[in-house]
Amino acid sequence: MEPKELIEKKNDDTIYGIKRKFVREVKLVATTKERKTTLGELIKRYRGNTSLSELSRVSGVSKSVIGKIENGETKRPELKTLIPIFSALNIPKEEMMELYIKIEDRFEILYELLLEELEFDNVSLCRKLAEKIMECPGEESWTLADRLYKLAVSVKESPLKLVLLEVLIKYCRIRGIHPIFARSLLQRYLLERTDLNRLRETFKLGEEVKHYLEFLNIEEKITFLFRFALHAHNIQEYVMCIESCKQGIELEKKDTELKARAYLSMINCYSYTANYDEVEKHLDIFETFKHDFVGEASLLTRAIVKSRKKEFDLAIPLLKKCLDETSKQAQIHVENELLDIYLQLGDMKSIVGLISREDLFLPRNPETPYKYSAIGSYFRLKGIYRFRTGLFDLGVESFIKSIGAYKTINAHEEINICMKELMKNICNSSMELKREHIAMLQEVL
Repeated sequence: MEPKELIEKKNDDTIYGIKRKFVREVKLVATTKERKTTLGELIKRYRGNTSLSELSRVSGVSKSVIGKIENGETKRPELKTLIPIFSALNIPKEEMMELYIKIEDRFEILYELLLEELEFDNVSLCRKLAEKIMECPGEESWTLADRLYKLAVSVKESPLKLVLLEVLIKYCRIRGIHPIFARSLLQRYLLERTDLNRLRETFKLGEEVKHYLEFLNIEEKITFLFRFALHAHNIQEYVMCIESCKQGIELEKKDTELKARAYLSMINCYSYTANYDEVEKHLDIFETFKHDFVGEASLLTRAIVKSRKKEFDLAIPLLKKCLDETSKQAQIHVENELLDIYLQLGDMKSIVGLISREDLFLPRNPETPYKYSAIGSYFRLKGIYRFRTGLFDLGVESFIKSIGAYKTINAHEEINICMKELMKNICNSSMELKREHIAMLQEVL
């Protein structure tokens, strides 16, 4: 029988032995990498050949204090001691702070540091400080979350506010602090819902908020329900818009602008779903709101209802009246309704008159999904008109502008409708897309 040592040596020469040696080496490297750099080691590395005496002279910190920090004898050096040392060695602030955050666990100190970093817009450090604050020992989780939430809502810069809210959402979810979790989720939703490129994505965030309504106070519930109703309207979630608006109306007894705008979005949803009896019933109530936009919105909505019901003889005079009486902001919606009617009637002469006014009614700096959607509708209708009158190139360009407007708000369904309509018109005209048109399409898509 062979000695044990000889067997092990032979085994080490086999493929299995080689693999075992490799694993041992990998573990050794991993262990080395996992070991965290300390503040003392960082000082040593940057000090290099500079003597402790020289560093003490330049920094104003005694040699013995620096030595104890380097050797690890001082486990948690004060920041006021570290700053002159790091300044003397030109150590980057972020590198120093990242290590300091790991050893500091006193709430007030971390909170003061967070306030300071918020002033410098340091998103990365703010996140780390907020996370460390939520892990402070000796403090109630509720107290920590409450202090951080109050700070978060006071922050004006969106990226910084979002970082604090994300930390709150994460920790409050884990620890079951439902009221602050719900409020943080609401604040994040209100912050992110304005991003026109992520309307669908942020709508899902709103749906999550809805599950935690019971933890919000009455004002927060009202704000959320009306904002969510407007959001639902803008992405064509008509049932959700109507439901949320009705819930908000039950809670809000005052006449506010937000309530009036949400109410109008609910009426629009009834109109889009051809529920005209509900439209007319709610218009009577809507007209009792005391806000500047109510009058023209009501007049335009009544005209649109006549148009949707194919009562063109009543709709056209009402819409023309709207052109004379409504603000420039509302003009594009009037133009779109008239364009649609004239296309259905084949009245090309009247369309020429409408299009000639384009510079007067097209929004120059649209800010809402509703306006981008209206711009998309206008250029789609204009494209149909141009194809019908044999203006092939101009028709293609109008459709591309329509797709571009819808792309801004990620209105995928409308983009698909536009693309199908464009292809149909191209086929019917027996023409081919030019290279420049293909390039333009690729650019907007």
